[in-house]
Amino acid sequence: MRSDFDTGLGKNAANYAALSPIDYIARAAEVYGPRPAIVHGPLRQSWEQTYARTRRLASALRQLGVGKGDTVAVMLPNTPAMVEACFGVPMAGAVLNALNIRLDLASLTFMLRHGQAKVLLADTEFADLARQLAQQLPQLRMIQVNDLLGPEGVPAFAQTDYESLLAGGDPDFAWQLPDDEWDAIALNYTSGTTGDPKGVVYHHRGAALNAISNILEWDMPKHAVYLWTLPMFHCNGWCFPWTIAARAGVNVCLRKFEPKLVFDLIRAHKVSHYCAAPIVHAALANAPESWREGIGHPVRGMVAGAPPPAAMLGKIEAMGFDLIHSYGLTEVYGPAAICAEQDAWDELSPQERAVRKSRQGVRYHLQSAIAVLDPDTMLPVARDGEQVGEIMFRGNTCMKGYLKNEKATQEAFAGGWFHTGDLGVMYPDGYIKLKDRSKDIIISGGENISSVEVEDALYHHPEVLAAAVIAQPDEKWGETPCAFVELKDGSNLSEAQLIAFCKANLAGFKVPKAIYFGPLPRTSTGKIQKFELRKRMHSDAAIDV
Repeated sequence: MRSDFDTGLGKNAANYAALSPIDYIARAAEVYGPRPAIVHGPLRQSWEQTYARTRRLASALRQLGVGKGDTVAVMLPNTPAMVEACFGVPMAGAVLNALNIRLDLASLTFMLRHGQAKVLLADTEFADLARQLAQQLPQLRMIQVNDLLGPEGVPAFAQTDYESLLAGGDPDFAWQLPDDEWDAIALNYTSGTTGDPKGVVYHHRGAALNAISNILEWDMPKHAVYLWTLPMFHCNGWCFPWTIAARAGVNVCLRKFEPKLVFDLIRAHKVSHYCAAPIVHAALANAPESWREGIGHPVRGMVAGAPPPAAMLGKIEAMGFDLIHSYGLTEVYGPAAICAEQDAWDELSPQERAVRKSRQGVRYHLQSAIAVLDPDTMLPVARDGEQVGEIMFRGNTCMKGYLKNEKATQEAFAGGWFHTGDLGVMYPDGYIKLKDRSKDIIISGGENISSVEVEDALYHHPEVLAAAVIAQPDEKWGETPCAFVELKDGSNLSEAQLIAFCKANLAGFKVPKAIYFGPLPRTSTGKIQKFELRKRMHSDAAIDV
């Protein structure tokens, strides 16, 4: 006869509390209140001050009629107000919608309408856009944020400014944990390159767990000093606003990425950690050596957002920075896999180690599973590093689903896994490697060509700054690879020379048949916009980049 482990042993206030990352700031203030929480120009703000301000924000939002399930949008750079919104909005029971500050009026209007935002906090840098949004959405309550380092002399575009809003809030506001940790905490929109953006809904449980996973994967110590090179509107900063609070660390804010400024801030504030897309790391790696003089302390970077070229990883390692590679998507709270490094890799050459580190790796600590499956049979591919399948996730750090889009949600979760749309392989050691987006695989004469593999070969040329490979029509082969390349300043590299370099490093059918030189279109987070390149390929402008 088995023991009864349920009767009289239910959840109660003494033994159960909903998981939520907003509790992390309460502990930081309680235990490490006087310690610095935010650095922004001359501003130095402690954890107890930041906690009081987030409670004021929550209280003030409630006074505006914001309650459980309401959406509060923000259009802010990486500023103190953005950090505070990550806590103050959910403290009010509301859902935070951090908008991509580089999007156009039509996209932002769609998101605000679709998410039914009641309030928008907007930085003065976006005053013109905010005025246009106010005309499009007259019911939207606008709050003007006058950041310390923002533009000066901007005429008012809202009835209330952020500091006045906070002044009317209660610093002792008695916020509550969510009734259910499955309640929504954030709404993040995908890029919408092939249609309307999809609204990805995060829950408190997932946000809390991924924030802690960031600590575990990075062995992040208490009081880490974190530089905001990564936009906080991107997957809520990969959950790092909540991570830094859990460690009572320091948020070093950064309105705009500039390589020299980044090195200056790292030096001045002894920055220990930062995150960024490959293009940002490449800009740091290719910056003048003199800019990083005087940085003698350990600096750890995390790269994600696109497959990082092994050549770039090698350059960052040569700088003395310790770079770790993670992988994920908006739908899995940002990073959900990590290229966990093994002691044996220390015996490899720098080039071999960079190749290992360029893999997407293994599941995050608090993500239940990652797999490479055949999307038709849902069976695992062979662990041979060759057989291609679709990368899939399952676990607590997968989204609730897409807002008001049941069909897309069901398709994304078909078979009990989240389908990423990314194609990859599994190696014998259980590490995955991304080969391509399913739509980016080039099929030439029946042979599958990974654009990522060709791009990696291009990045190994010392004069290549950035590269993107797509398919171009071919009468004989159906399609063949072509490359769009940005060269480093001063380079006179020719198409013939770069094609010859590729021939020495790739199988013949994988070599680009044409190379176009010029600036590449990018998203605000540094991802190269291949869909824009495809448009060019099908127009007369293809060779004019």
